[in-house]
Amino acid sequence: MSRPTLAQVADAAGVSIATVSRVLRERGEISPTTRARVRDAADALGYGAGGRGRPRAGTARLIDLVMGRYDGPYSEEVVVGAREAATRLGYDLVLTAERDDPADDWPARIAARGSGGVVLGLNVPTARQLARLEAAAIPLVLFEPSSESRVPLPNVRTTDRAGGADAARHLLDRGARRFVVVDGAPSYRWGRARVEGFGAALADIVPDAVLRRVATGWSASGARRVVRAVLPELPGDGPVGVFACSDEMAAGVYAAAGDLRLRIPDDVLVVGFDDVRGARWLRPALTTVRQPIREMAAAAVELLVQPPAAGAPTTIELPTRLMVRGSTG
Repeated sequence: MSRPTLAQVADAAGVSIATVSRVLRERGEISPTTRARVRDAADALGYGAGGRGRPRAGTARLIDLVMGRYDGPYSEEVVVGAREAATRLGYDLVLTAERDDPADDWPARIAARGSGGVVLGLNVPTARQLARLEAAAIPLVLFEPSSESRVPLPNVRTTDRAGGADAARHLLDRGARRFVVVDGAPSYRWGRARVEGFGAALADIVPDAVLRRVATGWSASGARRVVRAVLPELPGDGPVGVFACSDEMAAGVYAAAGDLRLRIPDDVLVVGFDDVRGARWLRPALTTVRQPIREMAAAAVELLVQPPAAGAPTTIELPTRLMVRGSTG
């Protein structure tokens, strides 16, 4: 069969050849509806499959890091780790925004510049996005995916469940018998694993411990609000052990304790998760579960550039480590 032509795509989409060319090359001001119609027609006809009109995978010395935001301490660590690995391997790192817009098609932007590969951070691709990358022969690695992908994809993650269990055992060792877990909403894969690990370890050692689970947005302000409401309701006496699923939410726990005139670590023991830069700046410094963010980002880039041999595992899981500081005495 002959390869499909621009004219065939234009006819299927009901637009001009010039419009098809501008859409596929990401040029000009064209409505999102028209762009979607042209891309659907191109996909249906198989136009562009095998990287037609674009460099083969790896010939462009670019690696795209795709994330929803780049303005927080966590994403800064990801960028540093990915950039260092890309530079070491002879690539330049491009930061691509995953826009919160149904009409946005970041794979098309990446394919247009002929990127050598993509690291998708904290998310999983839709079937359509994955198809576009495959059509352009651009490899993909997931960094801390928010859920399990329906299609097996190379990915890098950390031992979230083990980290949650370490937090529970540490709080028990420090004398806590009443506990609050601050989970994030939306509920992502890593948050669920951390909460499950904490609960399982607690139930195994002290099955009758008082445990309250609260959920809020992944922010300090949300954690402050829900923890301030739940702490006075806990039955019993003695220090309360609070496990927050991120360091940012742990900062909100500090604020809630201050609102209630409770002292850390005398009245409230706090453990966070991530070990971003700000964890050391809290007073007292935050005990937290460190996930090796920079190392994970570097591993994702390395997995992209140097894929494992056929049959080798494509999931890399780097270990967490409990960093004990002043918030637990």
